[in-house]
Amino acid sequence: MEKISYEKKIPLRYDVDVFIAGGGPAGIAASLAAARQGKEVMLVESQSCLGGLGTAGLVPAFMKFGDGVNFLSGGIGREVLNNLRNEGGTGFEDSQEREHTSIAIKPEVLKRVYDRLLEEAGVNFLFNTTLIDVQCQAAQIDAVICAAKSGIFAVKASAYIDCSGDGDLAVWAGAPFEKGDEEGEMMAGTLCSLWSGINFKECLKMADADTGPSEDCKRKPTCNLSTHGINPAARLEDAMKDKVLSQEDYHLSGMWFQTEHIAGANIGHEYGVDATDERSLTEALVNGRQRTLEYEKYYKQYLKGYEHMELVATGNLMGIRESRRIMGDYVLNIEDFKKRACFEDEVGRYCFFVDLHCTRPGKQDHRKLLDRSTALRYKKGESYGVPYRCLVPRELNNLLVAGRCISTDRYMQGSLRVMPGCYITGQAAGVASALMSEQRCHNRDIPIQKLQDRLLKMGAYLPNALK
Repeated sequence: MEKISYEKKIPLRYDVDVFIAGGGPAGIAASLAAARQGKEVMLVESQSCLGGLGTAGLVPAFMKFGDGVNFLSGGIGREVLNNLRNEGGTGFEDSQEREHTSIAIKPEVLKRVYDRLLEEAGVNFLFNTTLIDVQCQAAQIDAVICAAKSGIFAVKASAYIDCSGDGDLAVWAGAPFEKGDEEGEMMAGTLCSLWSGINFKECLKMADADTGPSEDCKRKPTCNLSTHGINPAARLEDAMKDKVLSQEDYHLSGMWFQTEHIAGANIGHEYGVDATDERSLTEALVNGRQRTLEYEKYYKQYLKGYEHMELVATGNLMGIRESRRIMGDYVLNIEDFKKRACFEDEVGRYCFFVDLHCTRPGKQDHRKLLDRSTALRYKKGESYGVPYRCLVPRELNNLLVAGRCISTDRYMQGSLRVMPGCYITGQAAGVASALMSEQRCHNRDIPIQKLQDRLLKMGAYLPNALK
């Protein structure tokens, strides 16, 4: 490939305490936590709203905030949920008990909640602004380069946090990473969508001998309408035989109802999508929009209550489940999940099951994956610890990572990548960055007990904090 040289002098537009790349749930929690420690925070977001996949991506629901006994995403996670509820931004079936299963999201309400929280905290944030490069030397980030409508500019900070989801900042600064399984293949993505004209009461009547809950549905608690024992995947095989569905995809997460007639959908898969390649993302988005029509036919023709459904919107973001995992001082792994691990440097605990999706279509891969993930679930009250060392990238001194790209194996990424988990790691990274800025120290030098004390004051769940 031919290369050209390009050089340009650009303005240093911001010099702040903490710079954050990415305004998804991890970036929101990180920015609020750092700002509330009295730090000047700059957050840049490439989309036109905060929230990432929960807003721009139309992911229809929060996964569990708690383990059935304890509210694990305490602090900012609790604050976001309370504000969303107060503004009517959760599903019409929302209740206290659903904190331990899943809660539907009204994305427009969530956008406003995020805007207000960051404005009230004094966070400087910019939309339609993209991180494009990093200046780094001797394990230290000197500045980041951003692009916006006004042009290219630089930002300097005492501490940097990568909440990009794909680890862009960390990788461009030289951090080691892993991506995908042993063959480099990643879980399929989903283009989420919003639908109207659905009759919730009629949907409940699906639970008869023909479309009642299958074994897959019984073992998958996030299944559409699962609290009522209904399985929207029951007729998938019929639709494949009838050529209504062109892809052999047996995994259907389903819909979460915002009202009795409006639902957000997590349906369909785009296999082979690579979130770090814009060409792959473009192809997946185009295919996903076409595939939505197939699922509209499926719901209308095979399931009750959906006969008059109408597509309102598809997400502006592809729903990515897996991309880079930044290798840190500790790699949280599947053995930690199995033994309900505890750590001295815990910054939180979480409990979501290991939610892996297939890397390719087909019944055999789906069955194998289902059997594996069924075994990797917790009982009520069980959780695993998240150590601070997972937020500290190897070979870099003034950077932290939070959200989907923290240091885990791919199994643990499948558990911790969901929004309540991102609030936990983002909140911890925000407080840690404030300590780095205050003490002018590296990411490995902050006092863990002080970090935990500040997190506890914010409402974090830390039963194993140092005394």
